[in-house]
Parts: sequence; structure tokens; C-alpha cells
Amino acid sequence: MRAVARTGSLLGRLGPEQREALRAECGALAALDDVEFGVRLLANTPTHEGRDPELLRRWAVAAMEFGAGSLRPLRGHDARSAAGDGCAAQGDRGEEAGGRAGHAAGVRVVESTGGLDPDRLLLARFRSKPTPTVELFTDTLALADEVVELLGWQAWFPAGSTRQAAIVHEEAHERLHHDKAKRAALKQRVGHRILGGLMPAYVAGADELAAHAAAQQALGLPRSPLLLTAALARAADFVREN
Repeated sequence: MRAVARTGSLLGRLGPEQREALRAECGALAALDDVEFGVRLLANTPTHEGRDPELLRRWAVAAMEFGAGSLRPLRGHDARSAAGDGCAAQGDRGEEAGGRAGHAAGVRVVESTGGLDPDRLLLARFRSKPTPTVELFTDTLALADEVVELLGWQAWFPAGSTRQAAIVHEEAHERLHHDKAKRAALKQRVGHRILGGLMPAYVAGADELAAHAAAQQALGLPRSPLLLTAALARAADFVREN
């Protein structure tokens, strides 16, 4: 059954032909394997211009395997409880104007808007000071939920899972930032070396892939959040154009 555009929704601004075009583009994205999104992310990351796509694929696979196996969240997450867990961040006022605050895995969670500003597309970001905080952008999360409904992807991304995935993703970034051993292990796993092969080297974008994989594994999602991120980016473009 095809989703009907809701009054007041962002995708509700699109006409029938535009919604069909968005479905077609996202259907083509869904036909790709999850690793391909990792390859594309690396290829679009500065310092990787002109690198062999097969090398980027090996790096992407290694980083995603590392994230799934070595960046376990500090508390249990799963897709079945994601909708209920999403309520945890509703309560006291957050630091941002109009934000709401809560806690997840010992990290403060606040809600803000502005993730769909013309110059950016943000689901969440981590702030280490003054208190470790995950900032969730509720306008972007709402659009992500609309995209899932429009495309019929609820089996891949159940209700509440986008929010939980964003939190786990940022927690994984925070752990990599503060855990030197984890960063070193990620370098070793990816396998890029410099100085004649003597020293493991950082691969830009590998931490992002590891964080996405950690979120997918923690929530038991059938598809990577990278797929939803790609579809969300196209949906945001459609909305901005109309």
C-alpha cells in the first residue's frame, strides 16, 4: 500500500509525480548493497579523490565490520524497543532554544530543530562540552520517518529506530574520540599503511562507517542507516526544490 501524504508533512508539499520520482530514485538506492554506500561515502571524502574503487571497498568493508563487532553501545538497544526508548528524551528543557533533554547510556540527549537548514542536513551531532551531549534534530528525524513511510521501508527501519540509530551513532563517535586503543584498532583493521608499510594510517571516513555499522548492529536493522541517509538526502533535495 502506498503512503498518502499527510497534511502538514514536508513530503506532503510534493505533488504525485514528484513523490513517484522520489520513490523511483530511492528504489534504485535500495537495490545497491550497503557496502556500496560506504564506498560512495569514502569516495566523496577529501583525500580519497582518484583512489581505486576496489581499495575503497576493502576499506569500507573493514571499517563496517569493525563497527559492528567492536563498537558495542554502553547499553542495550534493539529495533523492537526503539519506539518506546524514544520517549526517554522527552522531559526537561534542553540547552538549545526549543529543545528537550533526556539521557541515553549516560550521555545527555537534547532535541533541536535546524537540521534541514539550506546549507546542511543533520540528524544528530555530539558535543563533548560542557557535558557529553547528543543533539537530535527533530525536523530531520520527522522527515526521515516520512521517507520510511512513503517508501514502505518500515521492516528495515521500524518506528523509533532512526532516533535510536542516531544516538548510537554519535555514542560510537564519542567512544572512538576518547578511546585511543579503539582508534588504533580501527586503523589496524582498515589496513592502510604509510612509510613503506611500517605505520598504520588514519583513513578519513572510516570512523563514520564504523559508527553507522555500530548503530545497525545494535538495533538489529536489516539494512544500514547509510541507505536511509541517502534516501533522506534525496527527499530533502526534493523538498527544498519545492
